[in-house]
Amino acid sequence: MRFFLNSRASGYLRGLEQEFGDSSNAIRLELNRFEEAGLLEASLEGNKKYYTANTDHPLYSDINNIIRKHIGLDQIVSNVIERLGQLEAVYLTGSFARGLDSSIIDILLIGDVDQSYLSQLMHKVEALISRRIRYIVYRENSAVTWSDIGADRLLLWQNGKTK
Repeated sequence: MRFFLNSRASGYLRGLEQEFGDSSNAIRLELNRFEEAGLLEASLEGNKKYYTANTDHPLYSDINNIIRKHIGLDQIVSNVIERLGQLEAVYLTGSFARGLDSSIIDILLIGDVDQSYLSQLMHKVEALISRRIRYIVYRENSAVTWSDIGADRLLLWQNGKTK
């Protein structure tokens, strides 16, 4: 999930070993398989081999869509975001933006929305996807302090289009 949800996510063997709590040999084998299949690209930085998703691979968009559906992001977009109206942009933040699985989905919404209606929609979607949704609403993009939110964010939706 780490590489295929957020195409900017990268990782190296030892970091992934700590993250997943699995042996370096098992992780190395899987990374090599993904690289041989062309789904991951590798680059050397010093003595570390970093892996990133190959977004040019013909299956990348399909894998990305499957992961988004598995998480429930498609339900959030179709049942919440597209019904709210006055939105500028929606970002995925937190664990999922870093490519880590979690029971909580963190969302940042930018625009003028009816908070009570938003809350109703979010509760309905939480029941559908069996995950909790935590959200923050900023009225305008200029009010967002990215340093408070963190560097890990993934644009999900902007000006009426799913990203």
